[in-house]
Amino acid sequence: MGKSLLIVKNIAHEGAGLLAAELERRAIAVETVDLSTGCRFPDPLVHDALVILGGPQSANDTSERMLQEIEQADRALRAELPVLGICLGLQVLVKAGGGSVVDSPVRETGFFDHEGQPYHVELTGEGQRDPLFAEMSRTFRVFQLHGETVKLTDGMRLLAEGKHCTNQAVRIGNNAYGLQCHFELTPAMLAEWCRLDHDLVRMDATELAGQFRAVSEEYTATGLLLMRNFLRIAGML
Repeated sequence: MGKSLLIVKNIAHEGAGLLAAELERRAIAVETVDLSTGCRFPDPLVHDALVILGGPQSANDTSERMLQEIEQADRALRAELPVLGICLGLQVLVKAGGGSVVDSPVRETGFFDHEGQPYHVELTGEGQRDPLFAEMSRTFRVFQLHGETVKLTDGMRLLAEGKHCTNQAVRIGNNAYGLQCHFELTPAMLAEWCRLDHDLVRMDATELAGQFRAVSEEYTATGLLLMRNFLRIAGML
């Protein structure tokens, strides 16, 4: 049997983006569930890897849905299943692994920070050696959309840092990763987020689209390479 990947969405419009295109191109079997429609988080251990996407919820929520999400993430971590968490997905993984989720010192939104500077993340020494970032530059542009951040346990490894919100990429164990920043964005996704996300609707959608076009070649190449690196870690390439 071929490898299979479980993708968990926390809200309908935050999809897998660049990862979805790569999975389709390589004909990798995927099960996708959207928890915001009432679906339950299925058993991740019947798959070969897990991806948890972003959403407006908080990993500190005490709803049955979030408690189940953290429980299933914990099962995946304990089983050493390859996992990639993006934005809220990162926060769920850190919470499941014994860390905490707190207010970010700065609410980060879009391609530029409150000082008008582009959002960059920089790999730590350990990040430069990690297979998730193989063949990637040390510093790269990212898109941000979060108001919370994470505090790590001693066993978690920081792989990339940001200027205002430090913990941007984290490894938990040997093959579970969390990204606070977004590498998966496509132009179509950005247009939809600008209509539906409560932070982005306050911004100029035309300006955001123009900012994306200006960095789209670099951003897309970076995102696709990272997604391929994760699929290699998961044994799918």
